[in-house]
Amino acid sequence: MIILRVYVDYIILLNFFFDFLLLFSVSYILKRNAKLFRLLLGALIGSISIISLFYSFSSFYLFLLKLIISILMILFTFKFKNIKTFFINLSYLYLFSIILGGFLYFINDSFSYKTNGFIFYNNGLSINVILMLLISPIILFYYVRKLIKQKENIGNRYNVEITLLNNKKINIIGFLDTGNNLYDPYKKRPILIINKSILDGYKPKYILVPYITVSNTSMMKCFKIKKIMIDNKIIKDDVLIGISDNNFKFDDVDLLLNKKILRSLDYEKNN
Repeated sequence: MIILRVYVDYIILLNFFFDFLLLFSVSYILKRNAKLFRLLLGALIGSISIISLFYSFSSFYLFLLKLIISILMILFTFKFKNIKTFFINLSYLYLFSIILGGFLYFINDSFSYKTNGFIFYNNGLSINVILMLLISPIILFYYVRKLIKQKENIGNRYNVEITLLNNKKINIIGFLDTGNNLYDPYKKRPILIINKSILDGYKPKYILVPYITVSNTSMMKCFKIKKIMIDNKIIKDDVLIGISDNNFKFDDVDLLLNKKILRSLDYEKNN
């Protein structure tokens, strides 16, 4: 028979620490700007799950208890605005819980001396707890940072339909490149840059537009188009399409948008 020495205050503090990290990550990634006292309150509510250690619950009731606690954590931390926002907050809480839980399980399984799940019963503070406390914020910071970057990339993608002068239509993915401020010096038309391979032999009448690179000044081949639609919105600004001889590699993106052209859209795309 194994006798467990359970330090309740120690487990509560550890659980509180992890719940705070999770709620803070949700607030940061979704830009909820939750106040510190609400984050602390939500983490404190999350610590209630510690009672599951002292009572025998069936799998269903244990799941139900954890679901209720996570709902209360979200409501007390971020309040209730609407059902959509609530479920987004809840889903991100579970997402970060899964990510962090996976890493913690690996660390616990690899470095702990004696454990029963996440209950520690060896004498003294085991090395896995120290690693968890140190590595957990790093894990979430790294993951949140990657998620923000991915979210920005997705939010800056647009469905673009270009109608050429010969009435041929090209449907491609455009990416809002904040560094693309190119425009022709004659009529101040914004320039969008397209991969040459997408044109499939199309040879329009070119307009040479000067542009400056880091190393020198060069000329870019540009051409006129009949119409352009971005996310099913007709762009009324007169634009030019510049050709990139060296096809840029960026997932499925074949067009770099100019931020000036998007000002004519009568809505802002949610990131």
